[in-house]
Amino acid sequence: MSWRLSSIDCGDNMDRRCFFLLGSSWVVAPQFVAAATRTIWSAAETADALAQNRVSLIDVRSRPEWIETGVAKDAWPISMHEPGFEHRLFAARDFSGEKPIALICATGGRSGHLLSALKQAGYTGFIDVSEGMLGSPKGPGWIARGLPVTDMEAALASLPDTLR
Repeated sequence: MSWRLSSIDCGDNMDRRCFFLLGSSWVVAPQFVAAATRTIWSAAETADALAQNRVSLIDVRSRPEWIETGVAKDAWPISMHEPGFEHRLFAARDFSGEKPIALICATGGRSGHLLSALKQAGYTGFIDVSEGMLGSPKGPGWIARGLPVTDMEAALASLPDTLR
């Protein structure tokens, strides 16, 4: 039996290197798939993924909340309390391409309900940042973790034109 792993041909006799590569792929792949399919993330996980351009983040809170606390750096401020939210949400999903869309609110309540409604309607590719900006029983929140924040005006100014 000949083993082939990507561009490495292990031949008829699997040596240690091939065995290690094959074995490690069985260990790493399920973790990668689990991370990609989980729909609830911590603020820290989301900030890390956002910094690595692996996720897009939408702050669904209201403008007064954005003014009070600021907006997570590099998040798109798209309030669920304003007209046209649904259109802008799906425009953000399209604009984001293959990257999932993380949703954040104050304490995870609104983003959790929104994620639930999206899942029930059959939509995938969305994530709930369950501890929110201010914290919840799920965790201390974006701000208490000391994750980067920007003011509302700067966040709105950096919003892509297709999401305005």
